[in-house]
Amino acid sequence: MPFGNIGIGGLLLIVIVLLLLFGPSKLPELGRAFGRTLSEFKESTRGLMSGDKDDNKPQDDKKA
Repeated sequence: MPFGNIGIGGLLLIVIVLLLLFGPSKLPELGRAFGRTLSEFKESTRGLMSGDKDDNKPQDDKKA
């Protein structure tokens, strides 16, 4: 985990800086956008991984 060494103090500092930069009304919107981006990334990664498995199959049963 890349952020395993942050701790409570570091996390609190990050939240305060984000509040100062974006304001309390923008933080939920930023969180939603980050969540959507992360879920799309995971979905596309799964698609690439399953696509690699399909590439090993013979091409005969695929229609052009």
